[in-house]
Amino acid sequence: MITSKSMQATERNVLSKPVVVVKLGGSMLHGATGEFFHSFKQLQEHYHCIVVHGGGPKISNLMEKLEIESVFHNGHRKTTAETLEIVEMVLGGHVNVQVTSNLMNHDISCLGIKGCDGLLTAELIDEATLGFVGQVKQVEKELLIHCLKGGYVPVVAPLGRTETGMTVNINADLAAAAIAKDMQAEKLLYVTDVPGILHEEQLVETTTAEDVKAWISQGVIHGGMVPKVEAAVSSLSDHLKEVVIVSGEQPLLHSNKIKGTSIYAK
Repeated sequence: MITSKSMQATERNVLSKPVVVVKLGGSMLHGATGEFFHSFKQLQEHYHCIVVHGGGPKISNLMEKLEIESVFHNGHRKTTAETLEIVEMVLGGHVNVQVTSNLMNHDISCLGIKGCDGLLTAELIDEATLGFVGQVKQVEKELLIHCLKGGYVPVVAPLGRTETGMTVNINADLAAAAIAKDMQAEKLLYVTDVPGILHEEQLVETTTAEDVKAWISQGVIHGGMVPKVEAAVSSLSDHLKEVVIVSGEQPLLHSNKIKGTSIYAK
């Protein structure tokens, strides 16, 4: 009989390299530099990479053109039936195609996947307040493993499907954290338009989950950075011991070391 522990060990040993999940922020769709993609290819020499992308700015821009107000609660976009159609079109269509095209233009083999196409099973967070916004309940790991074994970088649009078949919008930071946790990733990188967490205008190179929580309560960390670091902290585990917030406007690696803010459990 194969026990659950032995099954987990087998899953870990299926891949030839450890896994790193790279969450590419919506602000980086045009801001990521050639140096960034070059260092991404260097990262692939040591890791199997999974990309999860956002697309918030493009969604907001389209909603503004359509004269639909964007409403946020605690970093989550309230998603009505009307806005869900826009979210799915932007994330699963335009943005996913753009990210995969950017990667392929830099000779990185990849495959675009909408999370709602069997990859991410989700459940609604708070329908009354947030509408069709979900959180990841289950990740279909075998799908990602097949992609990685075939030499492809999965590029995931953060959409999920509930057990009743409803498509839902998922915060990309939380989707990346859930995938990193279920794939037992060694690292989780949040690529954004800032170099990392800034404290008194200075880059914090290393910090702990405890300090991050304190800085949120003190207002040092605020706005869109809050769900990002909260997702980072929630994803830390015995296996995933490091989450790094990095800038896409510079190379990921400096002297073979990832430069940004590293968050550790302790």
